[in-house]
Amino acid sequence: MIDHSGIQVADIKAARAFYDACFAALGAAQLMKVPTEYTGGMTVVGYGRDKPDFWVSEGETQKPPLHFAFTAMDHGMVNAFYEAALAAGGTDNGAPGPRPQYHENYYGAFVLDPEGNNIEAVCHAPQ
Repeated sequence: MIDHSGIQVADIKAARAFYDACFAALGAAQLMKVPTEYTGGMTVVGYGRDKPDFWVSEGETQKPPLHFAFTAMDHGMVNAFYEAALAAGGTDNGAPGPRPQYHENYYGAFVLDPEGNNIEAVCHAPQ
């Protein structure tokens, strides 16, 4: 039902480094940068696999912090996301592993991005 979403960040350089690394581990990448003449001089970038689904915009830190969960194709991608996120400035908020309290095949990992948003990678496939 959701076509796209996004957040504002105060430190766009740190955010781009973080999301570049996280999304690379999930098979996604920055697909678009909006020309600054349309953004009032602010940096706005869109990430996705086939089209920009998640937007990161320069601005004030998002308050309150938000939660986003991104699809991983397998458990290995969840693990790779977690390691990439930590290496790129994220903070552990739940190591990779099963979460049977959500459902039998739920496998996820949680990190806080550099501005405190709760970012998750999740796989729903049995392994």
